Amino acid sequence: MNRPPAPEPEPATPSPGVAPEAGWKPAAAAAAAVFCTVALAGGVAAVAGGIGDAVSPPPLPPGADDSAGRIDTVPAAAEQAPDTAADDRASPVQESPAPAAAASAEWLDSTAASTGVPRRALEAYAAAQLRAMEESPQCRISWPTLAGIGEVESRHGTFAGGEIGPDGRTTVDIIGIPLDGTNGTAAIRDTDGGRLDGDTEWDRAVGPMQFIPGTWDRWGADGDGDGTADPHDIDDTALAAARYLCDGGRDLTSDDGWWSAILTYNRSEAYAYDVLDIANRVVSDSR
Repeated sequence: MNRPPAPEPEPATPSPGVAPEAGWKPAAAAAAAVFCTVALAGGVAAVAGGIGDAVSPPPLPPGADDSAGRIDTVPAAAEQAPDTAADDRASPVQESPAPAAAASAEWLDSTAASTGVPRRALEAYAAAQLRAMEESPQCRISWPTLAGIGEVESRHGTFAGGEIGPDGRTTVDIIGIPLDGTNGTAAIRDTDGGRLDGDTEWDRAVGPMQFIPGTWDRWGADGDGDGTADPHDIDDTALAAARYLCDGGRDLTSDDGWWSAILTYNRSEAYAYDVLDIANRVVSDSR
């Protein structure tokens, strides 16, 4: 496997900066981004070389068109116009039509039961994969990678003691610690007037996929077609994460593409190995 490339400048979520040991050894840090938000500077440039020299790392998650990444689908239901008006702020990206197919109830039931990924979260990860397959077919992102991120970031929206409701929104808002330069964090002054994170002094990562407000302003998506891009909604955040990871024409079935995507999302090799471990676990459990 190629050494993970240097990350790009704007992560979706600040990152744990703990380097893994030489050879592959997955960390066990669920919801690490909520508790362990640390300095953005430094990235992985200082991580000791030789990762994977002694022990081969696990394979990358499957692509969307590989057998292990495929989703059993049914024709999507006709879209209903939202009953409420769109939020005053337009979605940061122009939405394309929903995919022509949706994950089947049977696939969602069986996969959720075998993997332990909550069914409502799995539905969002699957929908994001199907949308990405239409928007960025070269990316080949699959639901296990999104599930890996969702588990590490927020235990699939359950971290704060709540759960994901039928509408896709977490029943308890998941908000990270203030990025005030203490406790190993970067200092990021408030960029949203507290609108997303409730903090008018410092930014905080928010939602089940833990987006920084400034990143959400650029990448926020309306995944469920309700007229609002909501970082606390798993449908919206899963689609935003998929688009963020696929940006720049990446192919997430290649070493360079997958590692670049995950390290751009969160600048920590330990974090990336956690996501990889979880993604491969759910693939194995789903068979």
